[in-house]
Formats: sequence, C-alpha cells, structure tokens
Amino acid sequence: MNVFRLVVITALLLLAGCSGVKGRLDADVSGIDLPRMTLHRYDLDLFRVDTNNLRRGLESLRPAYRFFLDTDLSDSSKLAGMRQYLESSRNRTFHDAVAIRFRDIRAIEEELTQAFRHYLFYYPASRIGPHPRPLPKKGGEIASDIPHLYAYISGGDYQFPVQFADSVMLIGLDNFLGSDFKPYSADGLPAYRISRMTPDHVAPECMKVLCKVTCPEQLPGNTLLERMVDAGKRLLFVDAMIPGTEDRLKIGYSESQYEWIVKNEKHVWAAVIDNRMLYTTDGKLIRSFMADGPFTPEFSQDSPSRLGEWIGWQIVRNYFENQPGVTLQEVMEEKDAQKILTMSGYKPGK
Repeated sequence: MNVFRLVVITALLLLAGCSGVKGRLDADVSGIDLPRMTLHRYDLDLFRVDTNNLRRGLESLRPAYRFFLDTDLSDSSKLAGMRQYLESSRNRTFHDAVAIRFRDIRAIEEELTQAFRHYLFYYPASRIGPHPRPLPKKGGEIASDIPHLYAYISGGDYQFPVQFADSVMLIGLDNFLGSDFKPYSADGLPAYRISRMTPDHVAPECMKVLCKVTCPEQLPGNTLLERMVDAGKRLLFVDAMIPGTEDRLKIGYSESQYEWIVKNEKHVWAAVIDNRMLYTTDGKLIRSFMADGPFTPEFSQDSPSRLGEWIGWQIVRNYFENQPGVTLQEVMEEKDAQKILTMSGYKPGK
C-alpha cells in the first residue's frame, strides 16, 4: 500500500471517529442572542466590608447583592452572625485562597456563557426558577430565563458546591481550589473527591445543577439498567451544554480513571451481561456500580467508581446518535430504559 493511500485511509478513519453523537451535540449557537455573562463577586466584595462598621458596609452592598442581603440589617443577631462568618479564620483562609486562584475569572464566564447559549438552543422556551426574568431575543421575542451568577464563600459546604434558587446560580468557589489545597484533606475529604475539586470542574458542576432544575429528578426505577440509563441521560444533558469539555471532567474522573474505563468498557459490559446483572434489583450490587467512591469493588482498584453511570452515558449517547429525529428534550423525558438500550445498538468494542 503506498504512503498516500495509507494517509487518506487514516484520515477517513479519524473523521469517522469524530462523527456521531459529538456531531449532533456540536450545535451552532452563534445566533443565540445572549450577552456575555458576569460572575458577580460577592465572595470578594463581602470580605472587603469593615466589620467595625458592618451595618453601613452591608447596606452599601445591598443594591448589588439583594439575594444575599435583602433582610433587616438593623437586626443585631443577624449582624452578629455575619460578623462571626467574616471573622472566622477558616472562612478567611478559604477567601484568601479564592482571591488568588480565581483572580481572573474571564475563562469561567466565557465557558458558562457558551453553556447557557447551548441551553437556549435546546430549551428556547424554558422557564427556570420560580420567578423568571424574561430575556429578550432578536425581534422582541421572549427567549428564556437565564440566572444571575454569583460567587460566594461556602465555608466548607462540600455537599452543594453549586446551588440554584430564585433564578440565581450560586457558585461556592472555595469548593474548586485544586487538589493541592490542604484544608480539603484536613477536613477529612477522601482523595477521590478532592481530585475533582478543581477550577476545571466549575462548569460541569453548574450544568449538573442546571439539569436538576430543568429536568427534576424522579425515581429512576428498580433495576440496574434503569439506574444506569437515568444517570446517562443527565450526563448527555451536560454533554449538550458543554460539548467541548473533556469527558473525564463531565463525569468527574481522573486521567488514569478515564483511561481505564476507555480501555476496559467492553469488559465491564461483558461482565454485566454474562453475570445477568442488567435487570438485577439487588440494592448492594446496584450501589457498587452507581455509588461514588475510590473504585468499583467488582473490578480492580485501578477502576473508577460509578461504572454504571459511564455505561449508561454511552448507552444514551448511542441512542441519541442512532435516532436523529429525537430531540434532547425527548431523550430526557423518555422513561423506557429498555427502549433506549434496544434502540441504542450499544455494543462496546465493535
């Protein structure tokens, strides 16, 4: 085979490998009329307040941060609580680290702007939050409700690094200070969680919360298949919002964990099928495939946890790829996990 023909065949194979679901999710959002979003720095502005003149300082901030400060600032108990929060050495440590690590947040703002443009592309009529604020589109048409973005210091609220309330998305930047931030391990957080507490995970975590708001969680069913497909649909949503982000960041795997599942996906699927796990309702077995942790006990310690989440994601991706007439919203609303599996044609390694 001559060199030119080999190069052509290689190029065609590469193009084939880039087609499919990635192509479907590579939406053109250049026409979405959404101005660049701003991440308002309540985290920094609040800690600039002089605690010796606390009430006046908070009143000066209130016009810009009513979500946080729309309260009776003459209440001595509330002022005392705020003073305690601001003077906490722990909170100060987190704030100082955030001020350094997130001195420049333009990349995060751009990533979230693009994500919400994708959101408007897929959900043009969506009204998120209980008090929607209409966003005008070209021609005066109402597009959707897009939240204000606020950064704050959570003080170690590790369970909810991103929250959504009243058309406001709250991002606790102190949850994304990097795997080398020593207070995380001092607080007893396991290494597998600390590994994904990095700035790269801000946008994926925001989109996971947006998915919960847009598509409220329901009981996914009792079988492993149903649990996997439900988790897979939620990762497809994240796929659609941030298609250019690495898969390992979307699911929260380290590089070595990602490499392991890419290499061993066909073996994991074979084990599920050969051991007749797909329709099991055994809670312990389902947890071993779906629960967070350092690894999956049924496989090696090099394996990541949540293997069922990964498998479900690939099933739903294949379904979306093979059903070009099905929209993202329809995928998210589809409750028949068996239908999704059957029509996905999912066969890893082939």
